[in-house]
Amino acid sequence: MNIPAQKSSPSRTFRSAGFTLFEVLIALLVLSVGLLGMAGLQATSLRFNNDSYMQTQATTIANDMADRLRANASAAALAAYPGTAPAQNTSCYAAGGCTSTQMVANDLFEWNQAVATLPAGQGAVVALGGGLFSVTVRWDERRNGATGTGCDPDVVTDLRCLTIVTQP
Repeated sequence: MNIPAQKSSPSRTFRSAGFTLFEVLIALLVLSVGLLGMAGLQATSLRFNNDSYMQTQATTIANDMADRLRANASAAALAAYPGTAPAQNTSCYAAGGCTSTQMVANDLFEWNQAVATLPAGQGAVVALGGGLFSVTVRWDERRNGATGTGCDPDVVTDLRCLTIVTQP
């Protein structure tokens, strides 16, 4: 007995294999949101990295002055360090050296040069009495033109401050 071959009916529809334009657009939207989030995260990461670099620089600069106070304890005992120095004393690097007063001027000059590497950098050395000194380094962390010396992190016009107290 012969069985006739089945013919496909013309009304039968074939399902498309692949993605529709709508699915592609949704996938593109999800990918775009993810990439924008990563770009924002990268920008935030760079800002925090720069902030920590400036904090590290300020710590190094403040510790440098604390070391200079310890190295020249005789002048520090006289509270001779506060203030600024107009010029570097090159005689301190000669074979004969220099006096402790000349070393104070040289130390302040070199320290102020290091502080100036920070954005809007400022430095202060204050004798607190009892042989203690406060070494403060200020800088414009937000780079917004801040000039205030109040050191309040909530006030945008104040500079960022790092203060250490040392005894030579």
